[in-house]
Amino acid sequence: MARTGFIDHIGIGVPDLAAAKRYYDELMPILGLTAWFPTTEAGEFSYGPDGERGPQIFFYQALEPDEHSRHGTGLQHLSFMVPSRPIVREAYVWATERQATIVHAPREFPEYGPHYATYFLDPHGFMLEVVCHGPEES
Repeated sequence: MARTGFIDHIGIGVPDLAAAKRYYDELMPILGLTAWFPTTEAGEFSYGPDGERGPQIFFYQALEPDEHSRHGTGLQHLSFMVPSRPIVREAYVWATERQATIVHAPREFPEYGPHYATYFLDPHGFMLEVVCHGPEES
């Protein structure tokens, strides 16, 4: 019996749940993700692939809020795979329009194989990557 495993979901604690929801409600449709479960009474929310099985991301109110650093112990970054390079660029423009800290503008990362990505920080300091593993469309 094969034992291929996949990540089902990841949960993230944020210091301002309402602000995170506003931010991610705008970003996730660009990435092809939609609300996975209804927002809870406590304000917790989630996203996943639209109508498909796949990993989901859940957001919770941090009970011990603190500054996040991708350089410390814990989450280094979240990566979202998209089907085309134009979507990577669209996410970059979206982040730039919101004055996000841009870590890397869209470019090739040959050290990771066929990897075209942009990296930016969300309002809570989480580094987000938007990546396409396919070639430029003609």
